[in-house]
Amino acid sequence: MKAIGTYFQNDPERPLVYGEVDLINPPRQRLRGEEKKPGILVEPVMVGFCGTDMELMRMGQRGELGPKFPEGQKRLVNGHEGIVWVPEQNRFAIVLIRGGDSVDPTRFTEDETYFEYGCDQADGLFCDRMYVNPDMLLSIPDGYVHDGKVDLSFAKRMVFPDPFSCMLFQLERMEDLGGAHNFRQAARRHNCSLEEARVIAANEIFERTVIFGLGTTGMFIGDVIRQAHPDAGIVFVGRSDPDHQKVRFALQQAGGTYVQNRYDDPAELAAAIIEALGGKATMFIGVSGNSAEHEQAFKYGVLGCNGIYNSFSLGPTVSYDTMPFGFQNHLIFGSINFRQDHMEKAIQMLAVSRYDEIVGLIDREHFAADPIGAYENEIYCKAAPMKTAVIWNRGRVDTGR
Repeated sequence: MKAIGTYFQNDPERPLVYGEVDLINPPRQRLRGEEKKPGILVEPVMVGFCGTDMELMRMGQRGELGPKFPEGQKRLVNGHEGIVWVPEQNRFAIVLIRGGDSVDPTRFTEDETYFEYGCDQADGLFCDRMYVNPDMLLSIPDGYVHDGKVDLSFAKRMVFPDPFSCMLFQLERMEDLGGAHNFRQAARRHNCSLEEARVIAANEIFERTVIFGLGTTGMFIGDVIRQAHPDAGIVFVGRSDPDHQKVRFALQQAGGTYVQNRYDDPAELAAAIIEALGGKATMFIGVSGNSAEHEQAFKYGVLGCNGIYNSFSLGPTVSYDTMPFGFQNHLIFGSINFRQDHMEKAIQMLAVSRYDEIVGLIDREHFAADPIGAYENEIYCKAAPMKTAVIWNRGRVDTGR
């Protein structure tokens, strides 16, 4: 079957192309032990652009995309964030992006395999049609579909379940590790049982939280921490002016305070963060993609004793001086994953959120005329909205809601 969409290829001049593709439909499995099933046709309705799309385009320019292509293909239809229409089932759905021969595809081990719609070995959503394993089509809440069309405001929110799910997983990991890291000390301080202390330590780890980087990822992690731990102390650090829309929106969603990184001397920035926190950080979350993250935490001493460093950025090399690191009892972890239950919870939480307010739309025809130019000059530029999406199928969207 043929369809029209965008796809990546290894080509220094044309790494991203809008045009006709031949769809493939190999049987795929959601989890290890489950039956491999051919996909059923779905029609993408609203699709969001992710930073991963930009990185894949750069990989195509460098000729590095071969391992990402579906088997036997020399292209990858991209897109992994959005809402689809399922004609066979007469409903809208969210695609569970990752599956494979794995107990948990988002945390696969060396003897397991995985695939990821729109990112790795499986075609994605930037296409008129695509095939999806029927077990990987997640339901949406009631009340957002009228006369066969999905509400525009809801559709905008549904470009976020993938990154929001990652943040719910991050929250779970920070709670697990915070409880395990400090529960014995908490038991002594609170004179309680070890089991009671685990709960206390999992909450106390957010007492002074730094979120270094303020894109949507930083905003989401602050939001989920605040909802789970209302007393958390949160300080966002970013380069934007304090009056910028994303700064105001993040503080409305997650509370806390903001420190603008306007210092030439990193030590002055560290002092400003510590002052805003009211002490050294118990949790330091790096989401900026900049090496300044680990330097602030370790070299300039923002992360306090017994604190946790959560490395969520892709790119920077994390380094530390082993002498203070060991004696200050720091814990470093990194993981970019989520499970199906995280995505199902994300859908429910996003449905009643305000995150549609930060999504800007690009016209499909305008995007199709020059997709590379749109990526470089409109979607991933300084003047871009916090999130950009495209209505891929206008007949399925109620733009008045």
